[in-house]
Amino acid sequence: MTHLNFRGDAREALTFYQSVFGGDLVTVTYKEAGNVEDPSEADQVMWGQVAAGNGFRVMAYDVPSHTPWNQGENAFFLSLRGETAEEITEYWHKLSEDATVLQPLAPARWAPLYGMLKDRFGITWVVDVAGEYNAS
Repeated sequence: MTHLNFRGDAREALTFYQSVFGGDLVTVTYKEAGNVEDPSEADQVMWGQVAAGNGFRVMAYDVPSHTPWNQGENAFFLSLRGETAEEITEYWHKLSEDATVLQPLAPARWAPLYGMLKDRFGITWVVDVAGEYNAS
């Protein structure tokens, strides 16, 4: 399962991903866990997860201010593969809200549809429809 690290906006990110993929959102704050080191961070997410019936799962938390954190440039991509163009197109439209499109969603040599975007939280998504790779 992918675990995303944020600095103060994990709840907003998880809520957004739930709006895209559906499912259940669960969060535990530092206060709820009895693990408050900085009172200004008490209501931030110590552990959070979105789990959807379609198999989508992501975990996230807010890295405390006393711990080094750097969002990075290309530390990772999230890969989202679907079985149909309709499924992927729906996710693409939702994920692309306030996003930077790096590669528009379109047919590619290796997939019926492929696209790449950086969502409004700085997470890069590689989105495609699963297909047979044709090297010729």
